[in-house]
Amino acid sequence: PTISGIRRRGVTSVSLRSFAIGVGVTKFISLTDMAVFDHAIREDLNKRALRRLAGLRPLKVVITNILEADAFEVEVANHPDDPSMGTRRLPFTRELFIDQDDFREEAPKKWFRLAPGAEVRLRGACLVTCREVVRDAAGAVVELRCEWDPASQGGNAPDGRKVKSTIHWVSAAAALDAEVRLYDRLFLNEDPAAELQSKRYADVLNPASLEVLTGCKVEPALAETTPDQPLQFLRQGYFCRDRVDGRGDRLVFNRAVTLRDTWAKIEKAGAPGASPP
Repeated sequence: PTISGIRRRGVTSVSLRSFAIGVGVTKFISLTDMAVFDHAIREDLNKRALRRLAGLRPLKVVITNILEADAFEVEVANHPDDPSMGTRRLPFTRELFIDQDDFREEAPKKWFRLAPGAEVRLRGACLVTCREVVRDAAGAVVELRCEWDPASQGGNAPDGRKVKSTIHWVSAAAALDAEVRLYDRLFLNEDPAAELQSKRYADVLNPASLEVLTGCKVEPALAETTPDQPLQFLRQGYFCRDRVDGRGDRLVFNRAVTLRDTWAKIEKAGAPGASPP
């Protein structure tokens, strides 16, 4: 709720000024939807944020038909709409991490990400098909065994077949461990002041306003990131490196705002066959 606090989260002065100008000046007390603030942040960061790959809830993937000796590098853009930001090279190895949210063992209707027998594109790398699901003693899914199509190296199949989903990934051999802090609404109600007439302050706070994830897997380029550099973790949201706890070798990232997620909207609406992440 403070300027220094939202700055530490990665909200820029440009975003704040844009929001203030958009709201304007009025003689009346009024409420502005937080979505307006989020929009101002996205409009600014989308133009300047470097794109990076991160598995916030990592799930191991083993490409069974490739050897470690056959690992290769892929070149990806730092920003899809700004060539001046350059490119970087990522190692593609036999063992990878994807995000748990990109896999469903029982795929509901309109699910186009990874599932048993399904083929997806690993961004910038190739097409892979999930062949086997590995569980631990408690029955939790801990590993996926997939096959890649060597002819699809680069991301497209020469036979012209199409896949409906592209997911992000990180090489297990090159991945760095990170802590990621996911910030959400501070209050449960859009007008907490009205509720405070009958409730305690603590009762109107959102208990899920901060989720701290440890053991996240991120690409190597994030080791060189400074707190003032906006980042977009692909398909996750906009982030920045924490200016207090993310110093030195410690990688700590704060989420400024989420990305709009079509599937999340479907699940929230309770679509038939939808299952929680």
